[in-house]
Amino acid sequence: MRFNEGAGLDTSDVSDLRGSGGGGFGGGRGLAVGGGGLGVVGLIVVVLFQLLGGGSGGTGGSGLTGFGGIGENQSADNSQLAQECRTGADANRSVECAVVADVDSIQDYWTQVLGSRYQRTDTVFFSGQVQTQCGAASSGTGPFYCPADQLVYIDLSFYDELTQRFGAEGGLFVDAYVLAHEYGHHVQALLGISDQVKAGVTGPTSGSVRLELQADCFAGTWANHAETVPDESGQPLIADITDDDIARALDAAGRIGDDFIQQNLGGGQVDQRSFTHGSSEQRQRWFTTGYRTGDPAQCDTFAATDLG
Repeated sequence: MRFNEGAGLDTSDVSDLRGSGGGGFGGGRGLAVGGGGLGVVGLIVVVLFQLLGGGSGGTGGSGLTGFGGIGENQSADNSQLAQECRTGADANRSVECAVVADVDSIQDYWTQVLGSRYQRTDTVFFSGQVQTQCGAASSGTGPFYCPADQLVYIDLSFYDELTQRFGAEGGLFVDAYVLAHEYGHHVQALLGISDQVKAGVTGPTSGSVRLELQADCFAGTWANHAETVPDESGQPLIADITDDDIARALDAAGRIGDDFIQQNLGGGQVDQRSFTHGSSEQRQRWFTTGYRTGDPAQCDTFAATDLG
């Protein structure tokens, strides 16, 4: 994946908390649970590969307050990010600038698709731990979307973990797929799709699995259009997505399925009754559906009788 060297980057859709310490785990709150980390946590309090402790899925009394707002003990400072991430050339040399470009492109795409129904929201960069209106989270939570404050959260060290622990091939496009999946959850929240999911229900055809597979499909639709989505100047941020990029994304999708995580990073036994994100094959299938069609209407996993 390559960004247009001369395209401009906009850091206003990122809130960089990395210098603030993220606000800690005050009050004994537990794992943040929202739209689901990319194969790490789900809509319910389930940790698939790492025991981070119990906790509440409630929405009150923590860190960030309101849509895109930064709460007590957490202050965003984008000054260094804005200085370092100005153009597509910066995105081609820096992972964090590439993430800025990804966020711009993904949100420009959904603005095109949904018009006034789409509300832009921030991606929050944090390091180590963070407070959200879904509770407290650590880096081990993985990237996630919190419906309560409608924000995407990521510790950028997850990209290293994806290659080192999960064994994924990785790459800039895989990084973008991770973000596009989480913004898929934001779209689901805006359209009321998330309301169809009953918390606490798991299994291979559960609402939680359907939500995650649809987010993968939505990520695929963005990927289909990414080379043509224009920025404010009318120039696409992304110049090139190769077949190798798509293969790497499918490789990553295969390593964040419930079955892969349970077998390789958990106890070694696959229990479909506890599935919250879908199998590796399902995740690959639905990303591919989105990518091949480029049509979000083909991503209705809730109407599908066969999820793969």
